[in-house]
Amino acid sequence: MSTTTDAPVTAAEVAYYQMVINGERVEAHSGARFDTLDPYAQKAWASAPDAGASDVDAAVAAARAALSGPWGAMTGFQRAVLMRRLGDLIARDADTLAVLETRDSGKLLREMSGQLSYIPQWFYYYSGLADKLEGSAIPSDKPNFFAYTRHEPLGVVAAIVPWNSPLLLLAWKLAPALAAGCTFVVKPSDHTPITAIALAALVEEAGFPPGVFNVITGYGPATGQALAAHPDVDKVAFTGSTTTGISVAHAAADHLSRVTLELGGKSAQLVFPDADIDAAANGVIAGVFAASGQTCMAGARLLVHRSVHDELVAKVVARAETITLGNPADPATEMGPMANAPQFEKVTGMLAAARKEGATIATGGGPDSGLGGFFIRPTVLTGVAPTSEIVCEEVFGPVLTVLPFDTEDEAIALANASRYGLAGSVWTKDIHRGHRVAHRLRAGTVWINAYRTVGPNVPFGGLKYSGVGRENGIDAVYEYTETKSIWVELTGDTRDPFTLG
Repeated sequence: MSTTTDAPVTAAEVAYYQMVINGERVEAHSGARFDTLDPYAQKAWASAPDAGASDVDAAVAAARAALSGPWGAMTGFQRAVLMRRLGDLIARDADTLAVLETRDSGKLLREMSGQLSYIPQWFYYYSGLADKLEGSAIPSDKPNFFAYTRHEPLGVVAAIVPWNSPLLLLAWKLAPALAAGCTFVVKPSDHTPITAIALAALVEEAGFPPGVFNVITGYGPATGQALAAHPDVDKVAFTGSTTTGISVAHAAADHLSRVTLELGGKSAQLVFPDADIDAAANGVIAGVFAASGQTCMAGARLLVHRSVHDELVAKVVARAETITLGNPADPATEMGPMANAPQFEKVTGMLAAARKEGATIATGGGPDSGLGGFFIRPTVLTGVAPTSEIVCEEVFGPVLTVLPFDTEDEAIALANASRYGLAGSVWTKDIHRGHRVAHRLRAGTVWINAYRTVGPNVPFGGLKYSGVGRENGIDAVYEYTETKSIWVELTGDTRDPFTLG
């Protein structure tokens, strides 16, 4: 667990990092620091500053100043050059950044290597939009006026990102914001603060002016709350739990800052009797056990037709019991530990409650006694009630609940009977059914005969308690712009000043 310390730790004990504000490496004004834990090694491996409100003020001021400096004077073509260069640098250092991500979060190096190799595509994609933010010439109903629109940078963006995929989820926000011409202050999770700091060095190397990208680190919620509530922030882009997201929205509302909230999920995978059962079993495994279940889009609810229920559950259980747990840096490992102690305690607590409610443990059900630490066995629960906590609430761990259904309408009703609406999947060989069911699911993303696939050009976000707004895709860049309307009088004539023109 992260711990706060007033005294800097020595380089021999842990790696020593500083925040980045206005292009400079800085300590917190208070001098306080905190350690971040390697979830696998169960010991501190890095140290970062514990920022306070004055540090937030400094970072926001730097971002505001950059808007009126060289960055604000750049054209979209010039921003695109820097963004492509940044993408190249991330690609160059992908292996190093992946190791840092694994040390900080405990996620598999094989997964983080894939993510880091893919992240440059966000900067390449949005660099291609930076010079295409075109306004419109609007036909006027007044013959003496010409009207047109401009898309202008929204301003200072505050990003608060979680610990499960820190750099990927940061890129989802940073790339469109840079394309739009905004400046940026990011507060990474106190469990995974290091890679945002490492990214700042690449931003500087790419040639971005000081103040365009600022990183503040802090232990606990206070730093993020101060950033979300800052009156000089124009937009807050948040990824995290629904409860925290609601608090962020309240804080932003006090100064009418725009928000994008990518929140929790309890996504359903619907398996129909005509599905390829082997493919569905593999998709279910990918949906809930990849990343140790620590992903907002986890397909944690399996809804399966009663006629193939036992067959599919048997296949999923058999594969779950062969999943290799261990050192996330080992290429043979398939599942790492929970990322931190609070998450480990949350998952084990929810499993204990499910057992008391009468859930049947088909496999797993608790911590791995052999490995110890934050490891939890891949878990499949049957015999659960649709209204039970383990079915309704986000676990954010390797826990799958299974519910049978008899009809298509029943399956859709079960899938939609959730306060969340982030993602879902449909497994069927009937193309008509696949599209029909996908259209009826109340979710922001639906995969047909697949799971857990994303891309920079495809919007991602949720309905209901899963969030507000969309990330990725062309429209995401407009989340970081203001549309300005301009009227031009063409004749030079005067008019009655007391009537509406």
